[in-house]
Parts: sequence; C-alpha cells; structure tokens
Amino acid sequence: MPTTTPAKKTRVKIGITYAPREIDIDVTDGEAFMKEFEQVVNGPDRVWWINDQEGHRHGIVVDKIAYVDVEPERERLVGFGS
Repeated sequence: MPTTTPAKKTRVKIGITYAPREIDIDVTDGEAFMKEFEQVVNGPDRVWWINDQEGHRHGIVVDKIAYVDVEPERERLVGFGS
C-alpha cells in the first residue's frame, strides 16, 4: 500500500532590483521568515544569508531587495501516492 506523509512548507519569492529573475525558495515557517527579514532590513548587516529546506544557502545583498512575496502555507504530499 502506498504511503504519503504531508509536509508543510511556505514558498517565498524574493525580487532583486535590476535582475530579471527572482529567488524562489521553500521555508518551513513563513512567519519566522518574515520576522527575520524585518530584523535584517532594519539592522546593520549588508548580506542576508538564507537557508532553505534543502540545505542550500543563499546570500542576498539587503540593499538590492525589491520585494518579498510569502505565499500561504500549504501541504505537499511526499512519497508515493495513488
């Protein structure tokens, strides 16, 4: 019998000024992500290091962030489904 495990994730899109593409990552907690974003934007750091669910690190220059789009949390089935 196939098994599936629901995994919740939140998709975040970060637009960068003067760049035709956006950074698209999945995080486990959208609210915590937004709180960290607000702290970084109002803090002294110039580079914001983000870790996504897959363990990739993304370094973003804070002054170049045009927008942040946080989608609602959704469930994604992981595993084999029928």
